[in-house]
Amino acid sequence: MRIAYFTESLPPNIDGVSRTFVQLAAYLERNDIDFRFYSPFAPDESNSWHRRVKKVRSVPFILYRAYRWSMPGISNLGPDLEEFRPDIVQVTSPTLLGGFGLSYAKEKGIPAVASYHTHFISYFKYYRLTLLETLGWNILRNFYNRAEMTFVPSNTMKNELVEQDFKNLRIWGRGIDLDKFSPKKRNAELRRKAGAEHIPIVLYTGRLVKEKDLEDVVGVYKILKSENMVFKMVFVGDGPLRPYLEREMPDAYFAGFQRDEGLWQWYASGDVFLFPSTTEAFGNVVQEALGSGVPAVGARAGGVADLIEDGMNGFLVAPKDVPAMADRVRLLIDDAGLRKKLGRYARVRARKSSWDAINGQLVKHYGEVLETNGAKKKADEEVYDCAL
Repeated sequence: MRIAYFTESLPPNIDGVSRTFVQLAAYLERNDIDFRFYSPFAPDESNSWHRRVKKVRSVPFILYRAYRWSMPGISNLGPDLEEFRPDIVQVTSPTLLGGFGLSYAKEKGIPAVASYHTHFISYFKYYRLTLLETLGWNILRNFYNRAEMTFVPSNTMKNELVEQDFKNLRIWGRGIDLDKFSPKKRNAELRRKAGAEHIPIVLYTGRLVKEKDLEDVVGVYKILKSENMVFKMVFVGDGPLRPYLEREMPDAYFAGFQRDEGLWQWYASGDVFLFPSTTEAFGNVVQEALGSGVPAVGARAGGVADLIEDGMNGFLVAPKDVPAMADRVRLLIDDAGLRKKLGRYARVRARKSSWDAINGQLVKHYGEVLETNGAKKKADEEVYDCAL
């Protein structure tokens, strides 16, 4: 089996999508499955599969310059694809690159599948584009329904897409490496640097951008500070909202962008994970916090609602309900025993999410698509023969 992936997200750009593909690439290599990526980003030589990436020409994305807009039409991908001869194509986003992948598959008569990683429609309200939601849904529906199967990361997301008439949806969840995301990584020196040696840390990890609802973190912070609650707000990550957050929360600690050991240690060094985002297709950072034994408080929306079991490994509140969110965070700050109990269960629940099992299921789905496509081709040939 040879698989061609068309994606805008690969290292060194780090987000939930690129981390998912890093895990998938490692699985495919271990199982001797041939693959190639077509992307504006290419990992360095520390990734064993870096030579399997064909870089696509691109320009910075206007809304967030850390991302890039691919230009496959001037990237001369044809010769590389002809040499590789994929059996199946997977696309990720309704971009020029995704459209190129779907068109290539149709032209060559090979099946194409898609994966839904980013809930673009939920971003519209943050950029004053709500009047375009109907158009946005039409574009997404038309794009993903061109694929023979679309993989979504959570049941909540699947249900929403079914309501919008998306077809042939399957779950491709997200795993976690519990040796890396572990309470054993808790680091007293990091806590000291943050000024939280003896007080609870309320932790946020991820991009510092509008669509993560970070004004709700500010709201929670201000409510708790007005009550003289003793805690340290810590942000791990970077983005354009950092100056705003620094201004609104002058005693918060900003660790900046972290990866690998630094990231794992920050997760384990938190006491409460606060994540108000309503735009997550899955919510990788929530799963990583839970795997690190840190109870989470989040909005009952998107994939986060599938990860947090209310009262078991954290708390869910209605989206944008800042007072309710502050109430749950307060409860966890005040009660170390409750934090420990919920954190222990969070770790147990996370053990159910094995990357090997999840990616093995994805490869089985590839096999189903290839089998169906082969049967369809055979049937078409038989019809043609009968017509002669």
